[in-house]
Amino acid sequence: MAKTDDFTKMMKDMMGNFPLDMSAMQESFKTQASFAEKLSKVAIEAAEKSTELSSKWTKDTLAKVSDMTAVKEEPADYTKALTEFASVQAEMAAENMAAFAEVAKKVQMETIELVLAAGKDMGEDMTAAAKKATDEMTKAAKKATAK
Repeated sequence: MAKTDDFTKMMKDMMGNFPLDMSAMQESFKTQASFAEKLSKVAIEAAEKSTELSSKWTKDTLAKVSDMTAVKEEPADYTKALTEFASVQAEMAAENMAAFAEVAKKVQMETIELVLAAGKDMGEDMTAAAKKATDEMTKAAKKATAK
């Protein structure tokens, strides 16, 4: 009878000659987690600032509504109060939209900075991992051909 080769041993020997270094994967994970943390911080700060702006705008509007709905002496005073309310609302809307635009602009700039920094970090990580893998593969190939 013919003897079959032990493929398990052969695969084990082959994989042993080409070891995998998990430290590169761990570093990559750490880099990704750090990026996610920084990006989350930017988003949370923007949400907090937007909430503060919305709350202030609402409080100011309610105060103006209270002034507008107060009892007036003359019917013409109601028209005047409504006109003033509309004017103040238009001004408040412009101011608040500008404030929201500043928050969005800040988020955009911080996000771009983070993405550029993360890209640079990941590029450096990938280069280091590729160099290390190449060195290890070269050593393993030399070892395998020397046998």
